[in-house]
Amino acid sequence: MKITAIRTLVVHARMRNWVLVKVETSEPGLHGWGEATLEWKTKGVTGSVEDLAVLLIGQDPRRIEHLWQTMHRQYFWRGGNVTFSAMSGIDQALWDIKGKELGRPVCELLGGPVRDRLRLYDHLGGGKLEDIYRTGDPAHFAELARASVERGFTAFKSMPVPVAEYIENPAVMKRAARAVQAMREAVGDGVDIMLDLHARTTAAAAIQFGRLLTDYNLYWYEEPCWPEHVDALAEVTRALPFPTATGERLVGRWEFRELLEKRAVSIIQPDVSHCGGISETRRIAAMAETYSIPVACHNPQGPVSTASSIHIGFAVPNYLIQEVVRNDVPWRNDIVTGGFNVNQGEVLPPTAPGLGIDINEAEAAKHPWEPEVTMAVFHKDGSVADW
Repeated sequence: MKITAIRTLVVHARMRNWVLVKVETSEPGLHGWGEATLEWKTKGVTGSVEDLAVLLIGQDPRRIEHLWQTMHRQYFWRGGNVTFSAMSGIDQALWDIKGKELGRPVCELLGGPVRDRLRLYDHLGGGKLEDIYRTGDPAHFAELARASVERGFTAFKSMPVPVAEYIENPAVMKRAARAVQAMREAVGDGVDIMLDLHARTTAAAAIQFGRLLTDYNLYWYEEPCWPEHVDALAEVTRALPFPTATGERLVGRWEFRELLEKRAVSIIQPDVSHCGGISETRRIAAMAETYSIPVACHNPQGPVSTASSIHIGFAVPNYLIQEVVRNDVPWRNDIVTGGFNVNQGEVLPPTAPGLGIDINEAEAAKHPWEPEVTMAVFHKDGSVADW
């Protein structure tokens, strides 16, 4: 069996263009799907997939590790987030092919399920752009929190901390605290609340906010500052009484090494569509296990990324919980056959071959590439801020 073609299918989903990768083989009807979505880098990723395809056409798709090494090492320039995202999509598709050929789900090829069910967590609004990124009123936070719990979720993520100044003032911090208080009062102590700071804050500002939130027993405090600032992350982690998390912007096991060695965060969040695919996520998770640090894959992307993340979640012993998006666009499930019901708080082990999904290309073609919704934000003085 040989790889005969590698192509991308771009699907516009408002805030993101999903970059779906299809690897075709010489076996009639046997193909695999992966996802390489990287916001605002769509054309770079699709071009990188084309670059990598030159190395892989004519190769045996079942030699997954050999092909991963080929993609990573055969060009002089090693990859950053664009190249690693392209590699991730191809790697997922290769695992999908292998599982389909053998008639087994990918998680069984990774050693078999290590748990009977996988817990899922929701986004406020199910991932709808306005509800996760543009919610400001505490009462609205509470309403969305209750809606997640009513759907069966026992955990959800929100973003009440605004684009912050380097050092924040009491009015801004207290407004964010009131939003967290409203969510906690709305759902009670039996539901876990994650806060995503989106690296909008310096370590100092993250600590300022965090000290006002200590009464609300956060499940984790995500991306309190940029992940390359490992010592700053460690400073935040040591200063606050709840767990910290990061990893969505890191690619390859090498970028996670210092984070783990310094125990700079409590939870790591590799993204299967960015960090090197299923193959590399497994290696990163194994590294984390040696430090007794749990893994919770970042996953706000499309349905193929979700399927890949769920297979990893069932195969990784130190897996904590899985992020899912269910309501970013109303036609999300129309483009995929198979997959998982993520409109509830948990899923059972996959049983279908491969990743258990296929793409309805005719439906996907109804949503061709468009520029994503931009999220440009600025500080009060007009200088550029991290959003």
